[in-house]
Amino acid sequence: MIRIKRAYEEVKESDGFRILIDRLWPRGVSKEKLKIDLWLKEIAPSSELRKSFGHDPNRWEEFQSKYRDELKEKSELLIQIKKLEEKLGNISLIYSAKDEKHDNAVVLLELLNN
Repeated sequence: MIRIKRAYEEVKESDGFRILIDRLWPRGVSKEKLKIDLWLKEIAPSSELRKSFGHDPNRWEEFQSKYRDELKEKSELLIQIKKLEEKLGNISLIYSAKDEKHDNAVVLLELLNN
C-alpha cells in the first residue's frame, strides 16, 4: 500500500518504508527526526514547475498536467517505487507542502495507484 504523509507529522511504524519525494529538504526537520529510508528528489517536480505553481490552487490543473508530463520521462522511478511496494508492503511518500490537496504527492500517488 502506498500512501502520502506530510514531513511534519509524527513518524509511525505503520508508515513502512519512507520516501522523501521533494527536491528540497523540509525546513526545520532534522534527518534523525524525519527518518527517511530513501530521498528520491529526482521524482519531484522540476524547480521551474514548482516555482511557477507556487502552491496556488488556481494553477492546480495546469500543474497536474505539466507534472504528469514530467513524470512520463521518469518511468523508471515510478517502477522503482512500485517494486518497493511489492517487496516491502507499506510505502509512505513524504512531502512538506502545507496544502494537502494541491501538491506533487497527490499527483504522484494517483499515478502510482492507477
